[in-house]
Amino acid sequence: MSLYNIFDVAGSGMSAQSVRLNVTASNLANANNISSSAEETYRGRHPVFAAELQKAAANHEESVSVKVLGIVEDQDPLQQEYNPNHPMADKDGYIYKPNVNVMEEMANMISASRSYETNVQIADAAKQMLVRTLQLGK
Repeated sequence: MSLYNIFDVAGSGMSAQSVRLNVTASNLANANNISSSAEETYRGRHPVFAAELQKAAANHEESVSVKVLGIVEDQDPLQQEYNPNHPMADKDGYIYKPNVNVMEEMANMISASRSYETNVQIADAAKQMLVRTLQLGK
């Protein structure tokens, strides 16, 4: 694998982790929303990643990058709470809260942040190797 492929792999990893961070931030921002029906309640979202094999035709090298296939809604049940005095309560006295676990989302955010940092370090190391390689010719 050439050093140039490393930039592609690290770049796709940074892009994927950026999507993960944005989705996690959205989940955290909506974690305390309340609704009067299950249909209107925010549901947690999660990105779906896949490894994508790329072939460079010129020198027959292969590299694997990360591809974001999409963002799916969490299918865990919503939190339903009996609170007939709440202004958002439905006719039966229930309010609905998102199926977002704040602790899990915070752990997910830390993991995504560290993965992003690792990809930055990999790209930086590859850059330094290329610079040192160019300096050998002087």
